[in-house]
Amino acid sequence: MAGQDDDVKLISGSISLDATLREIAREDGESSGHPPVELWNPERAGDIGMEIRADGSWWHEGRPIRREKLVRLFARILREDEDGRTWLVTPYEKVLVHVADAHFHAVRVDAHGGPGEDQVLIFRTNVGDEVVAGPERPLTFRTTEEGEPQPYLRVRGRLDAKLTRPVFYELADRAVPNPEDGGRTLGVWSKGCFFTIGPGA
Repeated sequence: MAGQDDDVKLISGSISLDATLREIAREDGESSGHPPVELWNPERAGDIGMEIRADGSWWHEGRPIRREKLVRLFARILREDEDGRTWLVTPYEKVLVHVADAHFHAVRVDAHGGPGEDQVLIFRTNVGDEVVAGPERPLTFRTTEEGEPQPYLRVRGRLDAKLTRPVFYELADRAVPNPEDGGRTLGVWSKGCFFTIGPGA
């Protein structure tokens, strides 16, 4: 996009993300957590047509990426910067990712306890992350063009997962009155935090 930093122009088609990801996988393993992408600031950067579409699918140069293992490796090195741009980041290079809506989708929720203050909500994303909603991983609700609430969950850093409709319906079924406003709004508890969904009856 015109007007963005010149560093986006540094990569042509010569970069091999697949090879780099294989090297990272050998170094730290998929089961060892997420790499410290916030500490990596490679000089090589650019735009090679990577995108995450609104349905959560990953694409490269207009073609879907169908290899689940590769998508999960990409997801592990994803980072959104303060300027709102999202990157795949390695120690050697970073590649711009065009994100239509959210970085991930939350496809499952398990509720333990509750639905009151002792409840804990554990979400699973489409790339295999498990996230416990709470003070460090809040639920937020944006309003769609149709005026409906659309929930998102902070996964890590500045990366969010959009809750799929079935997951949102599960939350709505567990909604309770907000104790701070006399029940004028409804929401859900997780790890001692109350997340407002919308107006009460």
